[in-house]
Amino acid sequence: MSLYELVDPLPPLDAPVVIAALDGWVDAGSAATNALSIIAGTAPAVATFDPDELFDYRSRRPTLEIRDGRLASIQWPELALRHARFGGRDLLVLAGAEPDDRWHRLASSMVELMRRLDARAWVSLGAIPAAVPHTRPVPILGTEGTPGLLRGDVLPGPIGLLKVPSAALSILEMAAAEAGIPAAGYFAQTPHYVQGPYALATKALLEALERHLEVELPRGNLEEETRELRLRLDAATEADETTRTYVGRLESMVDESRLPAGDDLITDIERFLREQGQGGAPGTTG
Repeated sequence: MSLYELVDPLPPLDAPVVIAALDGWVDAGSAATNALSIIAGTAPAVATFDPDELFDYRSRRPTLEIRDGRLASIQWPELALRHARFGGRDLLVLAGAEPDDRWHRLASSMVELMRRLDARAWVSLGAIPAAVPHTRPVPILGTEGTPGLLRGDVLPGPIGLLKVPSAALSILEMAAAEAGIPAAGYFAQTPHYVQGPYALATKALLEALERHLEVELPRGNLEEETRELRLRLDAATEADETTRTYVGRLESMVDESRLPAGDDLITDIERFLREQGQGGAPGTTG
């Protein structure tokens, strides 16, 4: 049985590009999924994936609404491919909960689906925790199936061999690349000391995606959200001497162009996974 179901009829598509973000450890601060929520908005689905095949409901329990003692509704985790169009570009937005099971089948199904829809490229969006300050522009690391796919000033990295717990998003990107579909990814680095949604990284990812696609994308309320977040973080930093000193040290590292090495990323990722209660033993070799 297929993992997905296509809508009928399909909208006309002209060389669409798939843009993907899934929650999980590569979505620190919900930066990537929030970016795609802005892009997708209320865009209609062109394909839906069978949640019973992909999710462990004891691990990711559906949300039950109880109204006045009556079991009213259940919101199930979902994964869908939605169609949006900006600047004459057709975009297929894959966003939602990271599946618990059947990653191999999901990857092969996604490649099959991209071929059926004549998708010409794949772009992953993600965010990872790192030793970076909130007071400087959000750094973005890139991945690319073949050299030259990344746009703007984003470089592939980090240099060397980095071993981390995988995410379904990376499995899908690799499957697209192995199928001969141009595949690239943009991953914002978020301050590991910041908890909750990080709008600054969401904005940076949208800007990177705009450069990649050469189109203008919606921003929603991001300008106001980033301004308010920056004010809150500045105030919290100023109020605590230890935090102020630490942020100052991170600023010096950035100003001296000392990009985080693989070992630095591993330390921050391990901390993030411990706080999220997720397993996996990352590691790195030079």
